[in-house]
Amino acid sequence: MKNTLIAAVILCLTGFLSTAMAQTPEEKIKQLGLEIPEVSQPIANYVKWKQVGNLLYLSGSGPSVLGKVGADLTKEQGYDAARETGLGIIAVIKAATGDLSRVKQFVKVLGMVNSAPEFTAHPAVINGFSDLMVEVFGEKGKHARSAVGVAALPNNMAVEIEVIVELEN
Repeated sequence: MKNTLIAAVILCLTGFLSTAMAQTPEEKIKQLGLEIPEVSQPIANYVKWKQVGNLLYLSGSGPSVLGKVGADLTKEQGYDAARETGLGIIAVIKAATGDLSRVKQFVKVLGMVNSAPEFTAHPAVINGFSDLMVEVFGEKGKHARSAVGVAALPNNMAVEIEVIVELEN
């Protein structure tokens, strides 16, 4: 009985300490050695985000990397482009919410890859985005996702990613 009580107390304290020591997304970004970029202005007549209730819809975002994956760029360069896009998306979420800790969960992601016709590893490219979201947000960063290849993207961007995020009330 005494050992059971001690084990229960230790378990409770462990849970409390892990919660108390949890890193915020901003702290995790800093620990990873990353910087959140400035949010650019939209390139046409639209807004970067729209909040409806506790859902935040983000417009498509892309990297500074240009070209077709599978022709001009390798799969690994596409992965890096998707990761760069993820940092830009984090910047938009921060601008929209003021605090990345308001993210309750990533709900849905649409990843589009500007790819050569014979290229088929679109999910491996968009993993650059998905991996970053899990690194920064943990379980909250896991999401439903589509990863597709397209014939062209605006300004020849390597990838374009749209996101739907649920926010804490």
